[in-house]
Amino acid sequence: MTFDLMEQLPGDWRERLDPLLDPARTEALGAFVDGEYGEQTVYPPREDLFNAFRHCPYDRARVLVLGQDPYHGPGQAHGLSFSVKPGVKPPPSLRNIYKELASDLDVPVNTQGDLTPWADQGVLLLNAVLTVRAGDAGSHANQGWEEFTDAAIRALNEKSERVVFVLWGAYARKKARLVTGDQHVVIESAHPSPLSAKKFWGTKPFSAVNKALADAGQPEIDWDLGSAS
Repeated sequence: MTFDLMEQLPGDWRERLDPLLDPARTEALGAFVDGEYGEQTVYPPREDLFNAFRHCPYDRARVLVLGQDPYHGPGQAHGLSFSVKPGVKPPPSLRNIYKELASDLDVPVNTQGDLTPWADQGVLLLNAVLTVRAGDAGSHANQGWEEFTDAAIRALNEKSERVVFVLWGAYARKKARLVTGDQHVVIESAHPSPLSAKKFWGTKPFSAVNKALADAGQPEIDWDLGSAS
């Protein structure tokens, strides 16, 4: 029996994504993912695959932070973009995110990398591709995940209330075309990767997100993981 991705997705998101997806493509993606989990070491663990959606219900989603694909090292990825499991040392991109957060909002640099408290406040920490083979970055690209996660972006675009879309790097910035609602705000910059961090630092995305939310009458995000935990 084919692994049914839609059955694994929380019901509120399933209801929103189902009309935006091609059933045959989604079924093929499910078969591919199921086969990879059965035959390869794949991250994140199967049970963490849709953590971004579980921690950020559709009705509460007000910020999207888009990554590319999961970390491919052991024990890191757990279904939230840029986040790692509790107790795992923050990877370089996340350390650069923390450095910018400290500069932007004077939030102390965190030593742990679990961003679940952000997700629980309505930040959808979504990767464009949701699975990856161990040690093989980009190995699950072009298998159908892109259509799946594009549907999530389109679903957020359909919301009548403001959503702030945070797009870091050339890959993520291409998704700006999916955001057509005038009520929304798109924040773009270079990627926090060490390869482009010099262009990322100083962009102040966190204060920009909070201003966009406040301008729409929404509560700001508490980015301080120490106070949010």
